[in-house]
Amino acid sequence: MSPGSDVYSPEKRSAVMRRVKGKDTTPELTVRRALTRLGARYRLHRKDLPGSPDIVMPGRRLALFVHGCFWHGHDCPRGARVPKQNRDYWTAKVGRNVARDAKSRAELQAQGWRVETIWECELKDQAGLQRRLVDLLGTA
Repeated sequence: MSPGSDVYSPEKRSAVMRRVKGKDTTPELTVRRALTRLGARYRLHRKDLPGSPDIVMPGRRLALFVHGCFWHGHDCPRGARVPKQNRDYWTAKVGRNVARDAKSRAELQAQGWRVETIWECELKDQAGLQRRLVDLLGTA
C-alpha cells in the first residue's frame, strides 16, 4: 500500500463510515440532557432550516449545532489532528464540512436566528457548559 492510501479496503472503509452517526451522538445527548435539566423546551434536527440544526428553540430563535471537533475542523488538539492515512481525503472532507457549516450559519442568521456551536471538547467542563446554556437561555 502506498503512503496516503487507506489501511482498509474500500468495502471495509465504507462499512466503518456507515457506523458514524450524524444525529443522536453522545455529545448531542449530553447537551440535550443539560437543557432538559434547565427546563428548556426544544425541537430536534429541523430539516426545514439551513443545516438542520441539532437543537432548535423556535420561541427563542436559537439554533444550536453540537459539533465533533475532528469532523468540523475545530482548532483544539483533537480537531487539528489530521490522519496519517489518506491525508488528502480527510483534509478535503473536513474543509467541505467547515464550508457547509459557515454557509448554514450565515443562512440561519439571515433568517433572524441566533446560531451557536457547542464543540465536543467543551463538554468536558460540565460547569462551563451549564453556565453557557444558562446564558444562552437568558435564565438565572
